Parts: sequence; C-alpha cells; structure tokens
Amino acid sequence: MNIYGIGTDIVNVDRIKKILNTKKSLNRLFSKEEITKCSKLINSINCYAKRFAAKEAFSKALGTGISNGINFNEIIVMNNKNGKPFIKLKGKTMQIIKKKFKKKPKISISLSDEKKYAVAFVTISND
Repeated sequence: MNIYGIGTDIVNVDRIKKILNTKKSLNRLFSKEEITKCSKLINSINCYAKRFAAKEAFSKALGTGISNGINFNEIIVMNNKNGKPFIKLKGKTMQIIKKKFKKKPKISISLSDEKKYAVAFVTISND
C-alpha cells in the first residue's frame, strides 16, 4: 500500500457554532445527509465540527486545500452501521479525484471531539 497523502485538522467548536448561524453557511459547508444526521443529535455542533475538521483534513491529504473545484458540501462524512466514519465524494470533487487517481483511492478517517475541540485525521492511499 502506498500512502498518497495525510491530513489532520483541529477546530474550535465555538468557531463552528458561529459559522453555522445561517442556513446559507450550513448548506455551503455540509451535504443534506450530514445536516440530517447532525440535526438529530443533542450535541449537533460537535457533529458538525468533526465533519468540518474531516473536510479540511481530506483537502490537506489531497494536497489541494479547499480550492480548484473542491467543495465542502461535496465531501460527505458518513458513518457505517457500526459508527465507523467514512468519506463519500460527489459532484466536481469526485470528478477531480477520478482524474487525479487511476483507480479509486482508499480514504481512511478518524474523528474525535472533546468539549471545545474537534479533530480529524485522514489518509489517502492505494491498495
């Protein structure tokens, strides 16, 4: 297995809370699936904060940052039935990944939060 890139990000939960005070910001940063999941939780801000950190960490692992066609709401952070997080891509972001890699890369992700902070770690590799 070859690792293409790694990325990590930490965010202050209060910063995310301030950003999300408008519906426009919410829709620009998060997919409908993420909004549905996080809005159902008691601690929804931490859910959003972890996903925001994951999107930043993914863009760092990719080496592009959030630019050149990479969009926050097209990087979707989901959980499998056991709670393990994974990243699903769509739209222009998915097309960029398809052009960049000959075959679908493996994207691994770890999320955590503690009161005021959320952190994410992402690796992009090929098998």
